[in-house]
Amino acid sequence: MLEKLNEIKEKYGDIEREMARPDVVSDQNRFKNLNKEYSRLQPVVYKYDDYLKMKKELDEAGILIKEEKDPEMRAMLQAEIEKLETSIKKSEEELLVLLLPKDPNSGKDIIMEIRAGTGGDEAALFAADLFRMYSRYIDSMGWVMEPLEIASTGIGGYKEIIFSVKSGDAYDYLKYESGVHRVQRIPVTEAGGRIHTSAVTVAVMVEAEESDVKISPEDVRIDVYRSSGHGGQSVNTTDSAVRITHIPTGIVVTCQDEKSQHKNKAKALRVLRSRLLEKMNRERQDKEAELRKSQVGSGDRSERIRTYNFPQSRVTDHRIGMTMYSLESFISGEIKDMIEALKKNEISQILAVINK
Repeated sequence: MLEKLNEIKEKYGDIEREMARPDVVSDQNRFKNLNKEYSRLQPVVYKYDDYLKMKKELDEAGILIKEEKDPEMRAMLQAEIEKLETSIKKSEEELLVLLLPKDPNSGKDIIMEIRAGTGGDEAALFAADLFRMYSRYIDSMGWVMEPLEIASTGIGGYKEIIFSVKSGDAYDYLKYESGVHRVQRIPVTEAGGRIHTSAVTVAVMVEAEESDVKISPEDVRIDVYRSSGHGGQSVNTTDSAVRITHIPTGIVVTCQDEKSQHKNKAKALRVLRSRLLEKMNRERQDKEAELRKSQVGSGDRSERIRTYNFPQSRVTDHRIGMTMYSLESFISGEIKDMIEALKKNEISQILAVINK
């Protein structure tokens, strides 16, 4: 690890010197690329400098305690040594995390899909609850959300809602949300007051660029039809809705949220590209068994990842066994603590694999 850190520190110095050269400053593209790499390495170098400073202080304290005769001063030095040893160990763990290979999807925009599963109208209502939860969390993080497709029910629920999130951090935080979310509560439609269990499926996908996934015209069938969605009469008067079928995979995407057929087609293609990229990534990950061991769960849409129990005001994440008794605030978008716990658990699992 120290050898790698020394290499990074040397590279950081080389970049710093190169960025100070007049010919580099005048070359905007070159300067921009160097500055990006400089910024990426900076947290590691700063942390390493702190680590080296503490190591030096520990060595000096070790020399002093050997020479010190006064019991009170020796006790103070011993306390300082123990404090430094704890800080150095923590710093080593943090440096190791900083050196871990980055997720290839880190920093990319995402598309999220929320679909009502078992439970009929109650599942659709809970899908709407989850959408509001994510909307508030996304807003609190300062990210930008764009609805792509909405299939609503007559009582305020969603059979399906698809939206994009634009941010350099969104994938790193929301990737843990893929899977089945189970809700236990008394539905508003239940006259007998019985607790029902329903499920909603969430999928988090990287938004694919056109360069990521090539879609041949002969591989798709595009159908247009009159929208029957929630857009009002102005939407329903023309064949603006679009259905795209990817023939090789059988993936079907529909979009009727816009009044324009052209806009609906563009949105549907965005979703299709992302689904195809997700399929490619999953097939690749299935071949990488060791990598899958370092992930929090499989990310499979069929995997139950979380239960929301309203009678007990309890939310439990089954992957890490974490339970919070603050369901009302959680469903209102305060999900940061859970996501941070999932991030820490993922790092712990990766480190466990590395240290085997």
